[in-house]
Amino acid sequence: MQHRELGRSGLMVSAMGLGCMGMNHHRGPAPDKAAMIELIGDAVARGVTLFDTAEVYGPFTNEKLVGEALAPFRKDVIIATKFGFDLGPGGLGDAAMNSRPARIRQVADESLRRLRTDVIDLFYQHRVDPDVPIEDVAGAVRDLIAAGKVRHFGLSEAAPQTIRRAHAVQPVTALQSEYSLWWREPEAELLPLCEALGIGFVAYSPLGRGYLTGAIDETTDFSRNDNRAGLPRFTPEALKANRPIVELLRKIAAEKQATAAQIALAWLLAQKPWIVPIPGTTKLHRLEENIGAAAIALSAEELRDIEDTAAQITVMGDRYPQAEAAKTRR
Repeated sequence: MQHRELGRSGLMVSAMGLGCMGMNHHRGPAPDKAAMIELIGDAVARGVTLFDTAEVYGPFTNEKLVGEALAPFRKDVIIATKFGFDLGPGGLGDAAMNSRPARIRQVADESLRRLRTDVIDLFYQHRVDPDVPIEDVAGAVRDLIAAGKVRHFGLSEAAPQTIRRAHAVQPVTALQSEYSLWWREPEAELLPLCEALGIGFVAYSPLGRGYLTGAIDETTDFSRNDNRAGLPRFTPEALKANRPIVELLRKIAAEKQATAAQIALAWLLAQKPWIVPIPGTTKLHRLEENIGAAAIALSAEELRDIEDTAAQITVMGDRYPQAEAAKTRR
């Protein structure tokens, strides 16, 4: 497994991370816990060092799963988790934004216990809280770093001006945002800003929540608790209309003796040396497929072909419903 530095932070991680959310949250019925612990161990054995979770995944249960699975390998891995919400009596359904410093400190202590560790390697603000100045958020994480409870500060789905303000108080190690061939908004402002400030970019949903693998089409029936059923880009009409992006990946994959998913990930890795995708999976063969993408080199000509063809494709559907989209790029 190749490794990459997240920006100029000194934090080295595997070129391919593992998003753990789907192991028991937002992707239909939760898989067997023992099987997911085994899968995380399989990822470590294959060289993956960056594992992504969050307090709200479950809620709480995903952090517990990751903590239990990684306990035997703790010194060899990087654990990233997130703060930014209050969870009411109804759990995730009652979640409200809360990035007040006292809440950040509380989440850090609770996450440390669930993750079975004495330090959080990368602590992201999950979504920017419009009611709390970002300087206060960055200051709270700076204090946690000084206390030895956190090593690095991250932001998720933040706007450029917010990133700049936070970075001035506590250097931001990584920005986590959605990025793939069918969601390229970060290229306009976020990637140039990350490059200028020396911030790494962690790409979530690098396979378009599974769509870019080619395994999903307009006939797919999403199970209960699978959040894709409520996303505008996953309506039958949008899934059918967006098929050209999958066909593009399949064409390049056939030429490279690879899969569409591997080309999608290889394309991301080729954009910048400080971009790290975190595809999620619950299956060993998909894990191995994703890891294999790190060994695929796309030539300048192949990248130009992908760029030229993709530029002619108009993607249908927003990535989030309006209410959820309003929480991004603050």
